[in-house]
Amino acid sequence: MPDDRPIALDEYPVHQVPLSMKHVATGDRNAYDRCIFHVFDHGGRALLIMGLGVYPNTGVTDAYVTLRLGDTLHAVRASDALRVDTRMNLSVGPLRIVVERPLKNFVLVCAADPGDPDGLSCEINWTADFPALWEPHHLQRRGGRLTLEGRRFVQAGHCDGWIRVGGEEIALSGGEWTGTRDRSWGVRPIPGEEGGRTAEESPTEGFHWIWSPVRFEDRFLMVVAEEDADGHRSLNDATLVHHGERDLQLGWPRADITYRPGTRHPESAVVHLTHPRHRAPLELGVRVLTSSPLAVGAGYPPADDWQHGTWRGRGWTDRRRYDLAGPGAHPLAAYGVTDHAARFTLDGQVGHGIFEHASFGRHDPSGFTGFDSVAP
Repeated sequence: MPDDRPIALDEYPVHQVPLSMKHVATGDRNAYDRCIFHVFDHGGRALLIMGLGVYPNTGVTDAYVTLRLGDTLHAVRASDALRVDTRMNLSVGPLRIVVERPLKNFVLVCAADPGDPDGLSCEINWTADFPALWEPHHLQRRGGRLTLEGRRFVQAGHCDGWIRVGGEEIALSGGEWTGTRDRSWGVRPIPGEEGGRTAEESPTEGFHWIWSPVRFEDRFLMVVAEEDADGHRSLNDATLVHHGERDLQLGWPRADITYRPGTRHPESAVVHLTHPRHRAPLELGVRVLTSSPLAVGAGYPPADDWQHGTWRGRGWTDRRRYDLAGPGAHPLAAYGVTDHAARFTLDGQVGHGIFEHASFGRHDPSGFTGFDSVAP
């Protein structure tokens, strides 16, 4: 008989459906609940990404941390059986996220490996500088099938603490490091499901994606846009947050992206926005500092060595290093999402944030004609 006793969360008035908090309202195997944190310096030397996820209908929890330093990506990944206390104890193997104050203070921990003194470890205090902002409700369909339904909020702040790797300790200071984060839950594809008729009759022709949280000294900007091969937009938002003021909606963002020749790797961009009060155009300038493909080390599709939500057995931990110097070393990365730490300019101010981008297959507005099409 399954153990269906109440858990600690059931003591709180937070229920949305007449079920214990150990269950989700959907029986979809792709149900998920996870977070991602970005930590990066303003000079473009280091980009650390950490995340943790729970997959209640597959009985899996997993986490990862990656650090891009020079041309080397250091990665630590962990997976385990989902426990009843996981919802309030965010830890998997050597990786832990401590919620000290919800929506405000977090501690990101990667414990050292005693057998690898040069391996990656960290303890980072992540502090929000702005209130969390809801993103638009996110839906994706393939044919008649709902494949993704997610709810997310995003936030920006500053970081301090330390990162150790390769015998070096990197000190983080609030004035020189920025943090962004994303919290999401819902239904999202995880490996192990056959495509069947839906995949055969509704192939993906193209996908174009921008997700960009930006922290300025006195404001926070979030831009997100998702388009298909024809340029049809299924997700769209540009919101500017000021302390003590009503959020400003900056219209329909349009991005002109300059790609590295022979690739779809962005080097810079201009995102065109519109001020709602006087209809004046605003330009968000983007200059990429360093990049981390999420399909390498972080477990996002189409990674070929580990993906989120997959059962790896109890107590699985994996540490490895990837060489990112050669553009052809990880060919699958070009068909996934890449997070770019970037320097931004807007209305005379300089800020820092993440320019997350994916572009594969046909995208008519960019002039890409197919999966093998790249910038001239």
